[in-house]
Order: sequence, then structure tokens, then C-alpha cells
Amino acid sequence: MKRLKYAAGALLWSALLLSLIGPVRAETFPSRPIHLILPFQPGGIVDFAGRVLAQKLGDAVGQTIVPDNKPGAGGIVGLDYVAHSPPDGYNIVLIDPSVVINPTLQKSLPFDLFKDLATVSIINSSPEVLVVAPQLGIKTYPELVAYGKANPGKLNYASAGVGTTPHLAAAMWAQRTGITAVHVPYKGVGPSFVDLMSNKVQMEFSSIAGALSFTSKGSVIALATTGSKRSPVYPDLPTVSEFLPGYDVDLWLGVYAQAGTPPDVLAKLNSGIAKALQDDQLKTAFAKFGLTPRGTSLDEGAAFTKSEYEKWKKVITDGHITLD
Repeated sequence: MKRLKYAAGALLWSALLLSLIGPVRAETFPSRPIHLILPFQPGGIVDFAGRVLAQKLGDAVGQTIVPDNKPGAGGIVGLDYVAHSPPDGYNIVLIDPSVVINPTLQKSLPFDLFKDLATVSIINSSPEVLVVAPQLGIKTYPELVAYGKANPGKLNYASAGVGTTPHLAAAMWAQRTGITAVHVPYKGVGPSFVDLMSNKVQMEFSSIAGALSFTSKGSVIALATTGSKRSPVYPDLPTVSEFLPGYDVDLWLGVYAQAGTPPDVLAKLNSGIAKALQDDQLKTAFAKFGLTPRGTSLDEGAAFTKSEYEKWKKVITDGHITLD
């Protein structure tokens, strides 16, 4: 009889301990370093922003955040790594708009954006800047539109490659203005600006970081920025949307985790990012590259990812844009 009572008591204590294990584990996240996957080579905007964010996010959550470059296939390798990581929040990825562009542009992907990844937060806003060759003699955005409509097919626009956000920004601009322009893809921003300065190509939508050194010297002429409001880097320039309502292109960066990550873990990462983005040193570092800290809730981030996917899907489909 005593043995039965002892066994029953042991079972009761075991059940009680098991009921407590779950909450204790959830409350201790993160108990080891988190890897922030940077799916591009070192040296670019994603790498720069990721390393700044990693330091401040680590301070916010009380754990080391390890920047981990996993480049390949335009960001797909790094995204796939996180999409198929354990859903525990210890592998997250920082990525640019290619995350919402590639599902339409690529014939196939090894993961599903909406089934395998969850948006943790959109960390910044960064409009592009529309620049033209100085030889055109064009000084304002309306002059460019007037020239493009009067000279169909005479405008060539450069980009850093097919399917990049600058390419799609120009394609969307051409679609909405009705201007016929020819796309000239380059392997990177640098070579495209060399030809832009000599009028081999006439215009380009560029990241602010890529254009700033050229516009500050007058080597190319900046006409407008592409955000919903004027850029603090180019406060005197109008936005394209002031002339073309609804036009909005943002070189945002977002943090994503494996879709099965527990909600409380996602919430802790989200709140940590929100705190990190308030840091003055981060704001100063971001501002040097035209990045404005943003931060979104989990629901806002998911909705934004979906809306950006739909926007670029329409541009790619309507423009018959392919990688072939």
C-alpha cells in the first residue's frame, strides 16, 4: 500500500514538474547566442545594417547576436537556411526586398515565403533617388517626364541587375507614366554610374548610399526620391509621388524567422528590435547610408510583406520581366 502511495505521489510530482518546464524554457529565451544570417557578401548595405543591428539587439535582449554571412543566389541561400532551421528563434535573417521579389521572378524556390518564414520586423525605410546624366540638360522631374514622352525609346535606364529593386522601380515608373524606356542591366552600381556620367545611359533609380557621392559632386543630377515623404538626405528634392500619386519604392530591410517559431519568442525578438532601433548610435550609423529606423509590430510586418509582394508581382507580371 505504501508503495502505491509513493508511486502515486511520484507521478503527481512528475506531472507538476512537466507542466512547469514549458513556461520556464520560454521565459529563458534567449539562453544562447542568436545567429543573424546576412545572405549577401560582406560590404553591402545588408551587411552594414545587420552588424549595427546585431550589436544593439544583443544589448536589448541580453544575449550575443552573431552576424553570419551566408551569401548565394541573390539571398536565397541564406533565406533557405533560416526557413529550414529549427523553429526556435536562434537563426533569423536580415534581407532586402528581394525576399518578396524572388517568389515571382524565380521559376522555383526551395522555400515558401508565406509558409516557411515569419516577419519579425521591418527595421528601416530608405527611398531610392532618381538620377540623370548631366548631358541631358534636365534639372527637374517634370522636365524628365516631358522629355521621355516626347522622345519614346530614347531614354535608357541603368540598374544593378535584372529583378533588383532599382530595376523594378524604373519599370514601375515607365508603366505608370506610359514612357517607353530601355533597360540596361549592369553587374553592380559602380559600372552603371560610370556610363551614366558619360551619357551612355540617361537615367537610373539608385539607392541613396550608391548615389550620394556622385550627386554631391554634381557628377549626376538628382531629380526626385521615391518614398512616401521627402528624404532627410535630399530634403529639397520632391518625391515622385508628388507628381505620380501612389508611387512608392522603399529599399527596406526586414528580419525574418522560421514560420513555426513560438509567438512568445517572436514577440521577444520584435520588442528587442524595437528597442535597438531607438538607440542613438544606431540612428547615426543608419543615417550615413540614408536609412531611417522604422520597426513594426508582428502583424504590421506580416501585412507589409504581403503588400510588397503583391506590388512587385504586378510590376513583374505586367512588364513581362524574366531572368532569361
